[in-house]
Amino acid sequence: MNDMNRRKFLGAAGVGALGVAGLPLLGNGSWNPLIGRALAAPLPSSIAGTTLESVAVPLGSSGYRRLTAGQGWPLVVRNDLADPEAGREDRRTALASLVQLTDVHVLDAQSPVRFEYVHPFQPSAYRPQETMTAQGLISLVNRVNSLRMGPHTQREFDAVVTTGDNTDNKEFIELDWFLAALNGGDITPNSGDPAQYEGVQNSGADLYWNPESSIQDIYKQAGFPEIPGLLGAALQPVVSPGLNTKWYCVFGNHDDAVQGTLPNGISFFENMYTGSKKFEVPDSANQSAQMSSAMSSDPTDLLNLLSAITTRPRTVTPDERRTPFTPREFIAAHLDPANTGPGPVGHGFAPDAAESGIGYYTFEIAPGVIGISMDSTNRAGFVDGSLGEEQFEWIEQTLLAGSSKYYETDGSLVTQDRTDTYFVLFSHHTSTSMANTRPDPERPQEPRIKGAQLVDLLHRFPNVLAWVNGHTHENRITPQVGQTPEQSFWEINTASHIDFPQQGRIIEIVDNEDGTVSLLTTLFEADSPYQVDYDDFSPTGLASLYREFSFNDIHADPALLGGSPDHNVELVLRTMR
Repeated sequence: MNDMNRRKFLGAAGVGALGVAGLPLLGNGSWNPLIGRALAAPLPSSIAGTTLESVAVPLGSSGYRRLTAGQGWPLVVRNDLADPEAGREDRRTALASLVQLTDVHVLDAQSPVRFEYVHPFQPSAYRPQETMTAQGLISLVNRVNSLRMGPHTQREFDAVVTTGDNTDNKEFIELDWFLAALNGGDITPNSGDPAQYEGVQNSGADLYWNPESSIQDIYKQAGFPEIPGLLGAALQPVVSPGLNTKWYCVFGNHDDAVQGTLPNGISFFENMYTGSKKFEVPDSANQSAQMSSAMSSDPTDLLNLLSAITTRPRTVTPDERRTPFTPREFIAAHLDPANTGPGPVGHGFAPDAAESGIGYYTFEIAPGVIGISMDSTNRAGFVDGSLGEEQFEWIEQTLLAGSSKYYETDGSLVTQDRTDTYFVLFSHHTSTSMANTRPDPERPQEPRIKGAQLVDLLHRFPNVLAWVNGHTHENRITPQVGQTPEQSFWEINTASHIDFPQQGRIIEIVDNEDGTVSLLTTLFEADSPYQVDYDDFSPTGLASLYREFSFNDIHADPALLGGSPDHNVELVLRTMR
């Protein structure tokens, strides 16, 4: 590592070289036996391509491990919010079938505005697989297309919803790659010099995995292989078929803030995007720790720390395509007719949204089932989110318009003349990661609404079935218990497609014709082999390695996998219909 003692750096950071030696097959799930029970259930007849059939598992019990096909995860029934009635499988009617993708983080791994060197303190700052996000996403698109329908109802997918962090660093080039992957088209996942890779993975610094070098970096000490030609292969053009199903887009903090964290409009960072200087290593572990802290709290302090680095930055090829986009430009790109793909035009955003900047909307998932797409990002920056008061009031009015019965804040039941519709809400942030109440720079006087306040609002409307989100990169399903069974709903959080386990989720909504509704959720993996030879540089081969490297990342967190009650489940709800 350049001018640094690696052992001191890693010791200060608390990162060892054992990698994922202790990573178990299943993480610590979110299931609380005091809340509810998971009941075994028979599998549907069509399970191919889902985790009901098979799931990636490691070979061996320690060190760097290759993956293979393991036994599929079971289907369990969760009765936290309502008891399932016998015979419902024969009575039920399919209402909707949708797919959630989240946190795909299409990433320009060579961007000058990245802070990879803080990864001992912020693991998401650098990942060994990050040059292959495009191939990984294309493989996920292929899986969705091959599945075509929900395994339980055989209803063709009504919609695909991507719940934020579609890009990693809000660059136009990342947005172009993301849109091409979902709509179909050619992608050359390279920036800067068209002839060679210019990033930390050939820096020679042993803080990173240098796959084409014999240097014994901390990743090779954890078992990562030396793979000559990998970086060049990862930059080669690939073609995405695009989704066959209409898709809708939700904002994430990485689509709005510098590195998903820093506020916009800071000229120093804006200029770095298209500049020629890339910082690869700091002067010390302490300096890196201070930068990590400043990224979460004090951008001014971060500027001072960057200015104080004495280690020479790397000179890289400038690229105007790295220019950061604004939220309005993000919306405008979706509204561009050239980016319609399988539809709809705008992928949910209203025709005037690029002008108004409004990133929330409603859409019909299927007849009688409405999706509410929220914008939980805070334009003031930083990782966590919240809602503006105007958006919060809009959500309430939307729910009122589709509810013949609802509860006032004092708990009294109100009946009105309305046509009932079911609601599924989508956002990037979860109920517990919406406490960032910094004022919106565009609307500094507007109050910000926290996640707990939104949960209270949703409890007032029995037609709310679920709140589906991402952000945490974790599989976790939480029962949001209301004052009455009918006021309860499910919060469904799904793992990312950049960190292991790299999964998406199918959600099928069925009416059990007995006063209950079930949400049947099924996880699936990308359409790539569990293991390939290290010289397989085909798009599917690289997508396979993308998964393997994520599993073996020295920062891999087994808790992200969740437990059986967060995987393939039937979630039962009592209704007022």
